[in-house]
Amino acid sequence: MCLVNLLSTMNIAIIKYNAGNNFSVECALRRLGYEAIVTDDPNEIRQADKVIFPGVGEARSAMEYLCSHGLDKVIKSLTQPVLGICIGQQLMCRYSEEGDVDCLGIFDVDVKRFDASQSELKIPHMGWNTITLAKEDFIPVNLNGKYVYYVHSYYVPVNDATIATTDYITPYSAALHKDNFYATQFHPEKSGDIGEQILKSFIEL
Repeated sequence: MCLVNLLSTMNIAIIKYNAGNNFSVECALRRLGYEAIVTDDPNEIRQADKVIFPGVGEARSAMEYLCSHGLDKVIKSLTQPVLGICIGQQLMCRYSEEGDVDCLGIFDVDVKRFDASQSELKIPHMGWNTITLAKEDFIPVNLNGKYVYYVHSYYVPVNDATIATTDYITPYSAALHKDNFYATQFHPEKSGDIGEQILKSFIEL
């Protein structure tokens, strides 16, 4: 099958909810030649070849929206590749200190707030920072020392699912992977060429 046909038949769903960062993700995919649907329809999400779960917002209100629309159960039941971004990664964890809320529990780790008393660095962590690859995974490029873009006040501690780390006040999980679930704390859609390579690698899994 030719590349054009592959692109035209790829079914990508971006989950729509009240913490979504959907437009910039949609634009980043379009630059790569992919079209996506932005949806909170459970059937459309289940039928997608790839699912992206982005987010910029607050954990408690985001979880309330997901639960009220049944999307919490939908996301946990997915068997195709799923990519969480920023708060999407945090919501895929067990619990978040932001809003004192139980989350999806896909990754067995709690989300913590940066402790400002431990550093003179500002919170939120905003801007470019480097990542270190903890283990080989779905990204076929060397990410060690590459700069990616962050905006967050909460972080996922390093754990068994960590595949990349960043150091800001404390070392934390820049990216996670478990089974068909992938996640990044940074924004690949705002991280230039490296971010586009990450998105492309996920779509081509």
